[in-house]
Amino acid sequence: MRVIFIRHGESTGNAGVPCHDLATIELTERGHEQARAVAASWTQAPALIVTSPYTRTQQTAAPTIARFPGVPVEVWPIEEFTYLQPARWNGTRSAERMPHLERYWQDADPDYCDGEGAESFATLLRRCETALDRLAAMPTDSLAYVFGHGQFIQAARAIVADAHMDDRAKMRAFWRKGEPPAIGNAERIGFRWTEDRWECSLALDA
Repeated sequence: MRVIFIRHGESTGNAGVPCHDLATIELTERGHEQARAVAASWTQAPALIVTSPYTRTQQTAAPTIARFPGVPVEVWPIEEFTYLQPARWNGTRSAERMPHLERYWQDADPDYCDGEGAESFATLLRRCETALDRLAAMPTDSLAYVFGHGQFIQAARAIVADAHMDDRAKMRAFWRKGEPPAIGNAERIGFRWTEDRWECSLALDA
C-alpha cells in the first residue's frame, strides 16, 4: 500500500504568534492557500483520509476532503510531539524556550518526560509505529493521505530510514539548532509498504 503524509500548512504558531493551546492553533491565510494547493494537486483519489485531532491539520485536510467527498475520513492519535510541559511553556515565544529545547535535545534521553501533557521521545516513536502498523494492514493496492505534523512525520521517516538505530541514536539525529524544520509546511512525504517493509521517498506519488 502507499501513503502520503502531509504536514499542515503554515499556522499562527509557525508565524510566531504565541499560543495557549497547542491543539487549537489555526492556519494563517497562507496556510489555507497551501491547503487548497495540496487539494488541487492530487492526481488520484485515496481509499482513506486521516487527520490528527488538532485544528491546523483538520483545516489543512478540509479542501482535500471536499474534493473527495466519498472517501472515508478518520481521526487518529498522530498529533504533534509535545516534549515540554505545556503548562509551563504555553504562551511563550520560541526564543524564551530555546535554552530548554537545547538542553532537552542535548541530553537525548528518549525516556525522559517533562511533565503532565508532555511525552517522551520513545513514546512518540511508539505512536508512529502504531500508525504505520495500521496503515500496513490496509489492502495492498490502497492509497491513504495522512494529514499530520512535522515532527510526527519526521519520526515516522526515522523509523523507516534509520531502522538500524536505537531510540537514543534516532533522538540525537532528530534536532539541530538553527536548521530549518526537517519537513516544511504543506510538504508531502511518501511511504510504500512492500514485501513486509516500509520504504520512504520524497516523491509525491509515493
